[in-house]
Amino acid sequence: MTVATTAQLAFDGSGIDGSWFTSVTDFARDTRWLNTPMEVWTNLGLGVFAVLMVMGWWNARRRGTQAMTVALAAPVAVVIAFAAAEVVKKIVGEIRPCRSMPHAYIVDTCPAPSDYAFPSGHTTTAAATVAALFLLDRRLSAIAAVFAVVEGFTRVYVGAHYPHDVLGSAILALPVAYLTSLALRRWATPLVAALGRGALRPLLTAEPRAVPQHAR
Repeated sequence: MTVATTAQLAFDGSGIDGSWFTSVTDFARDTRWLNTPMEVWTNLGLGVFAVLMVMGWWNARRRGTQAMTVALAAPVAVVIAFAAAEVVKKIVGEIRPCRSMPHAYIVDTCPAPSDYAFPSGHTTTAAATVAALFLLDRRLSAIAAVFAVVEGFTRVYVGAHYPHDVLGSAILALPVAYLTSLALRRWATPLVAALGRGALRPLLTAEPRAVPQHAR
């Protein structure tokens, strides 16, 4: 199947909320001074979620084995949610707004026709981080939620996704990441406890190793 044929068979989501999409992209046209910062943030901003997960891991070193297990589960949960989103993306096959609404103001470069729009991978990563951190640190999860909203908005602002792509990402990522973290907290805690007694102990706990009585 050729690229052109793939594009023709793809689902056109402009009829769902195309008017909302153009409202945001019209705003982007009126704020051209903001285009470059938003385009940079929409990609590099994902680094914030990695930093928040690292902060969660660092703090978990002082909170015990179960907290550490959840901290280590966070990136795993994000990867699983992202993988699920990629499967849905191939099944739905929604054509990108830059192709279905060519007259809209698009900041981002239009990807290949086979790179579908629903759901948003960027927003999936952001929302999954929110859910993955929820069991670990509610404060970090709340911070992640704020940045996730910003990330979702930038995806529409630069013209990469429709609003429903962003919303669909959150609806998919939140339960997948949360349930993955919950399951790993239950199943992987014994493994993390065992690792904490070995060479990886400095990475898994901030507590000093107990000194045997006979060595005192």
